[in-house]
Amino acid sequence: MAERSQQPVSPGFVVLKQTAAGQWQLLGKARRKPGLTAQAARTHAIMEATGGKAKAGEIYAAVLRSEWLVAQKWSPPA
Repeated sequence: MAERSQQPVSPGFVVLKQTAAGQWQLLGKARRKPGLTAQAARTHAIMEATGGKAKAGEIYAAVLRSEWLVAQKWSPPA
């Protein structure tokens, strides 16, 4: 059996922007900056993903990459 090499993946976020009610646009991924609180790290990720162009009043979501991957794993009902 072939072994899969598992390299550690640094924590990061998937960043989305709400474009309309119930509509989200994927902006990209950003690494989690060490040493910041959770809220500050999310803000940093949003600013990184938008190139610093995020504005007050706009709605963004920075979801932990690990949670994003877990959320995609589902099984249809039997």
